[in-house]
Amino acid sequence: MPHDTQELEDQFFVQLARPRVLLELFDQLPGVYMYIKDSKSRYVRANRVVCDVIGVKNSCDVIGRSDFDFFPPAIAAQYIAEDQRVIASQKPLYNQVWFVPGKNGIPRLYLCNKLPLLDHQGAVAGIAGMKRPYEQTSDASSGYGRVLEALMFVSDHYHSQIEVSDLAETAQLSVSQLQREFSRLFGITPSLYIREVRVGAARHLLESSDRSLSDIAHACGFYDQSHFTRYFKLSTGLSPSKYRQRFQSIHK
Repeated sequence: MPHDTQELEDQFFVQLARPRVLLELFDQLPGVYMYIKDSKSRYVRANRVVCDVIGVKNSCDVIGRSDFDFFPPAIAAQYIAEDQRVIASQKPLYNQVWFVPGKNGIPRLYLCNKLPLLDHQGAVAGIAGMKRPYEQTSDASSGYGRVLEALMFVSDHYHSQIEVSDLAETAQLSVSQLQREFSRLFGITPSLYIREVRVGAARHLLESSDRSLSDIAHACGFYDQSHFTRYFKLSTGLSPSKYRQRFQSIHK
């Protein structure tokens, strides 16, 4: 940016009596997560979409809190580790693929962008982040678009028995091609994605209902309660019963 243009921009923002009023625009972006965190990954601001998903009434309820207050330990650790990579490198992160749980617990494909925010001494004071649904981007017809049908198939049929061959047929790919596409694009296998969708659906039921663990296991496509408990703890870091105790009061 030319020096005089940068100076004009700086002068404009300095003269604003309430520059933070611009953050209110965050709430007018449908389906887009936007937030600001400090250098310790504590929330300073979150838009309405973020508040709805994590189960709080407004952004004041997230200030000073971290992802560990709203997500299972294993998931929160991943979010914060990525924050800290951006802070340590002082470089922005663009179009990182994340599977983000929706209000019903089912993960959706999002593209994540994070920017380091520098103070007057050039040190990182925090980060600003945005996640937007992948299907809303201009790239949805290519690349990931080849397997979007497979992702939607899992979301619609996770409660039933699903084979990787079912996903391959839906995507009009061979099983080996689908395996390669998943690994290349998402860094996970189709089988792991199916499991994560089922865990996400189970998380939602644990938060929002009093259904028994065996009932939830069956409703989410697990073989039995033991199978459900093993993979739920592997994914979240908590057993289903511990998860219910910790998060049901937040999300009800």
